[in-house]
Amino acid sequence: MPQLRGRPLPFSPGITVATARRVLQQISRDRGSTALMLAIPCMLMVLLKLMFSGAEESFERVGPQVFGIFPVIVMYLVASVSTLRERTSGTAERLLTLPVQRLDIVLGYSMAFAFLALLQAVLSTLLSVGPLGLDIKGPAYLLMVIAMLGALLGLALGLLVSAFARNEFQAVQFLPAGVLPQFLVCGLFVPRDEMHGSLDALAQVMPMTYAVQAATEAATHEGVTGVFVRDAALILLCVVGVLFASAATLKR
Repeated sequence: MPQLRGRPLPFSPGITVATARRVLQQISRDRGSTALMLAIPCMLMVLLKLMFSGAEESFERVGPQVFGIFPVIVMYLVASVSTLRERTSGTAERLLTLPVQRLDIVLGYSMAFAFLALLQAVLSTLLSVGPLGLDIKGPAYLLMVIAMLGALLGLALGLLVSAFARNEFQAVQFLPAGVLPQFLVCGLFVPRDEMHGSLDALAQVMPMTYAVQAATEAATHEGVTGVFVRDAALILLCVVGVLFASAATLKR
């Protein structure tokens, strides 16, 4: 096992990279999943633009916010179903019989999907600030950061949920319980300060709230603000925590 200052690492970088490569090769053969991850967020942005074709101000307000929502939902669906498929087919169990750490597998999946999340974020951002004409005050790369963090959050939630679902349909059923409440109270429909106090308190412990808030900061302020950095850090911390929880659910 790799050592760091005399202490063993909880994972092996070589095995992690090999796992990520295998996952990418498998996903590349599944054109439906690849199209879902890369094309659906762009299609949703086009649909949003058409919905607000006569209300540009609404599109300018809602457009950036969905960068913290759409990637979460799309990546959750793909990651939960893909991971569950590997578990039900026995692939994950065979990996766990080898001399590998549970964190190797989780990080390998995360690396593979993170690469796809980056492509997803770049495509949706370029489409939005380009042909769709989404006007934001901050640099466009901040929206890419939020889109990627949102995708990583969806990935982490999908990996965790796949441990408790028995089939793909059951994995999808977890969506209303784990993701949709965040969607409703994140501030997209009603500003949080206008919600009932209990809902605002609930929103404060949900990571999607901070993704929407960070996207709003990027759209309404020039440069990187302290609120943006704080919210992005909170999302990343949540992603790391859920990934470690996902590793803990793997049983040999």
